[in-house]
Amino acid sequence: MEESPLEAPTAWGKLSGTLAWPAGAQRCTVALLIAGSGPTDRDGNNPLAGEPVDSLRQLALALAALGIGSLRYDKRGIGESSYPGLKEEALLFDDMVEDAVLLARRLAQEPRVDRVVLVGHSEGALIAALAAADAGAAAVVSLAGAGVRASTLMRVQIESSLPREIASPALAALAALEAQQPVVDVSDTLALLFRRSVQPYLMSWFRHDPAAVVAALAEPVLLVHGAADTQVTVDHARWLRDASPRARLRIVEDMDHLLAVRGDVALGAAAVAGEVAGWLQELDARVPA
Repeated sequence: MEESPLEAPTAWGKLSGTLAWPAGAQRCTVALLIAGSGPTDRDGNNPLAGEPVDSLRQLALALAALGIGSLRYDKRGIGESSYPGLKEEALLFDDMVEDAVLLARRLAQEPRVDRVVLVGHSEGALIAALAAADAGAAAVVSLAGAGVRASTLMRVQIESSLPREIASPALAALAALEAQQPVVDVSDTLALLFRRSVQPYLMSWFRHDPAAVVAALAEPVLLVHGAADTQVTVDHARWLRDASPRARLRIVEDMDHLLAVRGDVALGAAAVAGEVAGWLQELDARVPA
C-alpha cells in the first residue's frame, strides 16, 4: 500500500487526510472513510475512548490489499484539519456532511480514481447517507450505523447505564433537545453529554432519521454490522434493511462496534473489507458491458 497526504482547502481552513493506494494499481475505486462521533481522527482513534485502536487505518490496509483505495481524514478542527478560532457552539452536524461532500468531490478530481464510495462508521454512516447525492457517490456503506435517531439511541443508553437520579434529568434534557429547545441549566454531572456548547450540534444531529435517509437513497447501499456490537446492536442494521429492502445486509460474527473480532481490530477490518470488495464486484457484475 502506498500512502500520501491529501488536503482540501475550505473557507475556514483545510481538511487533511491520508490517501491510501493499492500497490501497483493504475486506477481503482476509492472509499472515503468517514469516522464516528466525537473527536475521532483519520485513523479511527478517539482520545475520549482510551487506547488507540487504529480501526480506520486497519480498514484502509485491508481495502488496499483487495485493490480498493481509500481516503481517511481528520474531522473539522481535529488533528491536521485546522480550523483557527473554531468554537464548539458553532459546530453543526450538517457541517460534517458538507465536509464529506467536499472531500468526495476532491477525490473524484484525481485522475486515478475510478469511482468514489462512501464508507461511514457509526455516526459517520448517517453522514455518508446524507452526503451521497451531493457527493456523486457510486455507492454507500453503512458500517455499524444506527437505525434510529441519535436521540432515541442515547435514550436507550441513558436508561440502561445511568442511575435513576442522574438518568431522570438527563432524559429531561434529551427531550428538550429533541424538541429543538436549548437547555439552559445543565448540572456538572451532565456537562459531558449536554453542555451548552455542544447542544447546537446535538439538536442538528437529532433532526435526522437514519432509516428515512437510507430509504430515500438512490445509490446502492451495503449494511455491515458486527454481531457482538453492544453499543449499536445488530438490530439497527436490520431496521435499516427493513426501511430499504434493496440494501444488502452483511453481519460479521464476533465483531464489536470498534471493528474488533475477539479483540483483534485487524481481523475485523479484513472481514469488513472482504464484504465491501465482494459487494462491489457483485454491483459490477450487474452492469451490462
